[in-house]
Amino acid sequence: MMNARTAVVVEDDRDVGDAISQLLDLAGFDVVVAHTGAEALALVHEVQPDLVTLDLTLPDIDGVEVCRRIRTTSDCYVIVVSGRTDEVDRLVGLEVGADDYLVKPFSMRELQARVAALFRRPRTSDVMGVGVEQPAVADARTDPTPGPTRALGCSDLTLDRSSREVLVGGEEIDLTRTEFDLLAHLVSNPGVVVARQDLMRAVWASDFVPDSTHVVDVHLANLRRKLRRAAASNEWIRTIRGVGFRFDPCCP
Repeated sequence: MMNARTAVVVEDDRDVGDAISQLLDLAGFDVVVAHTGAEALALVHEVQPDLVTLDLTLPDIDGVEVCRRIRTTSDCYVIVVSGRTDEVDRLVGLEVGADDYLVKPFSMRELQARVAALFRRPRTSDVMGVGVEQPAVADARTDPTPGPTRALGCSDLTLDRSSREVLVGGEEIDLTRTEFDLLAHLVSNPGVVVARQDLMRAVWASDFVPDSTHVVDVHLANLRRKLRRAAASNEWIRTIRGVGFRFDPCCP
C-alpha cells in the first residue's frame, strides 16, 4: 500500500512476534519482523519505520542497547514489549528513548490502544487517514501549543510546533518525540503549574498510560539535561515538589 505506515517488530519469541505482526497488519501497517538485535538495527536503517515494537531480551544485543542505537538514527515511535517487570527496567527503557513500555503478558487490545495513543501525537510526516484507527477522544486532547513560540525570556529558546524544532541560542536541540511533546505542553502554559497526571494525559493522550507518574520525571530529566548542555544557566522548567512542573519563560 503506497501510503501505509511501516512497523518493525523485534521479538525473539516467534509466536509473540507473529501475533503482534498480525495485529499491526490489520491496523494498516506494512510489517517486517526481526528476531535479533543486529537484524532489527539493519531493518530500521533500511525501511525507516514509523513504529518499532521492541523486546528487551534478544539473543545477541540487549534490547536497551538496540533502543539506544535506534535513537541515534531514527525518531520513530518505540514501544518496548518485555517480560521484565522491575521498575528500573521500565525507567532504563524510557531513559534511552522508548515512548512506552508494555509488560508481558499483555492483551492485543492494550497494545492496539497504546499504538493508537502514540499516533495521536502531532507528527508533521503523518499521512492522515492511514494506520491505526483513531478514537474520537483524540480531538479533545489536541496539543494547544501555538505555532512558532519565540523570545521566551532572558535566554533565547525557540519552539516551533509546525516543524517540531527546538532551538537554544540558534542551535537545534535533538529531542525525542516525548521530550518535545512535554516541552511543548509546558511552553503552552507559561507560569502555570502542570500536574504530572495532566502531563501524562496530554502527552500520552490515552487512558492507557504508564502505571507510575515517575515516567514523566525521567523524560523531563533527560529534557532538562539536553537544555542545560545548550544553556547551562537556564532554569526554564521548575519542579514544584509534590505537584508537578512549571515553565518559566524568564529565568533569573
